[in-house]
Amino acid sequence: MTDLKRPNIVFVLADDLGWADLSVYGQTDFETPHLDRMAAEGVRFTQAYANSAVCSATRFALITGRYQYHFRGGLEEPLVRQAHVHGLPPEHPTLPSVLRDNGYATALIGKWHLGSLPNFGPLKSGYDKFFGNYGGAIDYFTHKPGVGEAVPRDLYEGEVPVERVGYFTQLLADEASSWIKSQSKDKPFFLSLHFTAPHWPWVGPEDEEVSKNLKNIFHYDGGNLLTYAKMVRSLDSAVGQVLRTLKAQGLDDNTIVVFSSDNGGERFAKTWPFTGQKTELLEGGLRVPTLLRWPAKLKSQVSEQVTISMDWLPTLLAAAGVSPTLPYVPDGENILPVLTGEKPSYDRTLFWRYKAQAQRAVRDGNHKYLKINNNEFLFDVVDDVRERANLRDKEPIVFERLKQLWNDWNAKFLPITDEVFTHGLTPDIQADRYRPERETHGI
Repeated sequence: MTDLKRPNIVFVLADDLGWADLSVYGQTDFETPHLDRMAAEGVRFTQAYANSAVCSATRFALITGRYQYHFRGGLEEPLVRQAHVHGLPPEHPTLPSVLRDNGYATALIGKWHLGSLPNFGPLKSGYDKFFGNYGGAIDYFTHKPGVGEAVPRDLYEGEVPVERVGYFTQLLADEASSWIKSQSKDKPFFLSLHFTAPHWPWVGPEDEEVSKNLKNIFHYDGGNLLTYAKMVRSLDSAVGQVLRTLKAQGLDDNTIVVFSSDNGGERFAKTWPFTGQKTELLEGGLRVPTLLRWPAKLKSQVSEQVTISMDWLPTLLAAAGVSPTLPYVPDGENILPVLTGEKPSYDRTLFWRYKAQAQRAVRDGNHKYLKINNNEFLFDVVDDVRERANLRDKEPIVFERLKQLWNDWNAKFLPITDEVFTHGLTPDIQADRYRPERETHGI
């Protein structure tokens, strides 16, 4: 495959976007016309999952194609206090490094959250260019990551701090559009466009005064549905701008554009019909809206294929015609043959654990084993999307088989020990939702 025929790739990742936050997935309070149009022109997935119920752990899986628990940094859910010590090892092959080594220009514009300088960073892990934030969240206008005037801005060009004026979502869209325009037509490119929207703080594109008055961006109070709607609509507009840039450059037909989220939605997100949210291994914390557009190769379709974040490395490498010899076999699967019609959809077995293993889950076919603290469940998540009917006693053989599958899988990965930041933390869930007396009736 010559460079001129190899597809460009743009991977757009939202932050804390809920399953039904796009109107094409069920949002009725506001519209997301640009992403709706992308869905109409491409593939809309109905059973796409994130690798974790929080962001940095999913990002380990996305960039490596492997379960995050291969990595010490992947045990931190999320990677916060230990980001200077435990991050993505620079020597580990990644989706951008493999593409770069096979002739692609690579850039990350937006959120990194896989370890801090000087030990870790995008330029050390396969990206030629980086503009964005190293940590998990920054204010949308001041671009500060923490408390007080003394805290430096978490906004970088490469490994050098910079200052920019403007709403962060729009800054990322402008930077991405500019970078796409700068690319040579003779060389394919891979762009990771990782927004922080709609992650807190709850600040819309016209709320600069809100930013100025925030004493702490860890904004667990305040906010409302109207502000959240403005944040998601701004994200939709930003994606639309990038899609228009691709079209204006004559690149939209043979550019793969993927849109997804790093985990389920938070306080103001819409996750219907699922229960649960970010930090929970219920479907609402794991299922994410996911779209794929590649007019040159894929017809518009709704895909029921079960997929997960770590599938994108083998899938996109296959689409780029890259067959690298890696020092490991990716845990993800190449789903391209399913999308092109070469192979039928196939069952998957996917695993999760979270918060010192206080939450654990496995989906095998239509069944899902879920454990939260001392309560165990078995659900049919296709027939019972609300996870209400506990089938543990009705289907004991399936229940025990999935429970054992999880134990066998878990034994292959790094254990969560005392020094792990999340060790011993209780799940961020309402305890009374899992009272033992309610077990047999689901949640």
